[in-house]
Amino acid sequence: MTQTYRIGNASGFYGDRFSAVREMLTGGPLDVLTGDYLAELTMLILGRDRMKDATRGYAKTFLRQMEENLGLAQEKGVKIVADAGGLNPAGLAGALRELARKMSLDVKIAHVEGDDLVARADELDLGKPLTANAYLGAWGIAECLNAGADVVVTGRVTDASVVVGPAAAHYGWARDDFDALAGAVAAGHVIECGAQTTGGNYAFFTEHSIGVPGFPIAEIEADGSSVITKHPGTGGVVNVGTVTAQLLYEITGARYAGPDVTTRFDTVALREDGPDRVRISGVRGEAPPPTLKVALNTLGGFRNETTFVLTGLDIEAKAALVREQLDASMKDRPPADVRWTLARTDHSDAETEQTASALLHVAVKDADPKVAGRAFTGAAVELALASYPGFHVTAPPSDASPYGVYTAAYVTAEQVPHVAVLPDGMRVDIAPSASTRDLSEVDEPALPEPLDHGPVRRVPLGTIAGARSGDKGGNANVGVWVRSEEAWRWLVHRLTAAEFKLLLPETADLPVTRYLLPNLKAMNFVVEGILGEGVASQARFDPQAKALGEWLRSREIDLPEVLR
Repeated sequence: MTQTYRIGNASGFYGDRFSAVREMLTGGPLDVLTGDYLAELTMLILGRDRMKDATRGYAKTFLRQMEENLGLAQEKGVKIVADAGGLNPAGLAGALRELARKMSLDVKIAHVEGDDLVARADELDLGKPLTANAYLGAWGIAECLNAGADVVVTGRVTDASVVVGPAAAHYGWARDDFDALAGAVAAGHVIECGAQTTGGNYAFFTEHSIGVPGFPIAEIEADGSSVITKHPGTGGVVNVGTVTAQLLYEITGARYAGPDVTTRFDTVALREDGPDRVRISGVRGEAPPPTLKVALNTLGGFRNETTFVLTGLDIEAKAALVREQLDASMKDRPPADVRWTLARTDHSDAETEQTASALLHVAVKDADPKVAGRAFTGAAVELALASYPGFHVTAPPSDASPYGVYTAAYVTAEQVPHVAVLPDGMRVDIAPSASTRDLSEVDEPALPEPLDHGPVRRVPLGTIAGARSGDKGGNANVGVWVRSEEAWRWLVHRLTAAEFKLLLPETADLPVTRYLLPNLKAMNFVVEGILGEGVASQARFDPQAKALGEWLRSREIDLPEVLR
């Protein structure tokens, strides 16, 4: 048994850098290479694929990556674990076996299934979804690896499970080794989104030469501690800031619940461990909750959109005119939902036509594809010669397209089969955790003494604070952190939930909850309902809230001069 177990990541989403698998296999030593392909939106995409062809429903990109790299992985002794099975892990496993046969490779392939609950949706009171997938944990993966699998593909497991499973199998952890499991969850959460840990999407990117970031590696130790790093010579950077940013990504508060362990993010300790190396230690775990989260996707109806370009003078009047005209044209059967947004990108006395122009966007939704399609398209196009001066659009309106609605449900773990299908075809049922604990919020930690400061200056919050934001269903989260104890003493008293709402007026009428993580000098804000019915419904500009944190950083605030 090695002192550290090197687990790399080669995919953070379905569509990530195709060459990453080969880069990771050739860039340096690894024990396991993982890939995360399944976002909330991806499950909807795969569900629509499966409607067209029942043999599909998995990430086809992964199969193509294996065509190029399966032999290389075997040559280097690297095991592959990925959630690319999506809605059809058995189908992907079968395709991989056929691929190995054609390539004359003796590769042992296994898969994990049981998460797909769509056939039992009525029984489980889940409605009539297109997809219904419970988040399974790591023990099915561990069972497959212990049976000698070289490749394990899964359906919907938690993102961190593709890291926790191999670590648990390698070190022989027990189901109640909650601290070790929690440490591996923290490491898995950090590397699951690929290059976001190595400098991608990093708030302080101007301080580093990012280039094309390499993909991350977690060197996991027997007690669950880890070092986050990357292959030598690859682009990007790994430091406490990049790891902090990813730890804050798409979480809520101090308790991060999973099917195998609840990880206490308020116990995570980070420190630099050399160039491009960050040690994660001290992570504590608790028994998981008795329920599993279920991701539900339904078809919500049909949507369409167009963007009118308004140039020069009288922008507000031009916007009012086209709104009035389009509403009048659709008055006999208006779409169920019509949303207008005016982006004042125009400048006065502009030197180019583009910088003299504003963008008026209209999006419609309806259960009837004709209302959201031809009726809307015709009404918009017919205004071309009868509306404001300089009328044009960025692109002609198209036909209506279906959109999805994401919701989360919860079922008891005993209601969900968790099955490891071993390389020899044997099926092993994986029992849920024997020890559970209802999830609850931790008490808010005591606040440090406020910073005693003098003069202030009006500057963007991002002068001193980093942020990382993302989506969870219809909610958005914004993690904010600073890099010194003095800055934390100021931030924790200054950036309250009320101040957050003032800085981001779009959130003013929505529930906003602040969670504190003093060990990371960080806080996380959860904004409920800002994304409507989830990313697939495209309820707003930036439908996944990926830039919400950068908007917050751009807002000006009175910053003590002592913190410059």
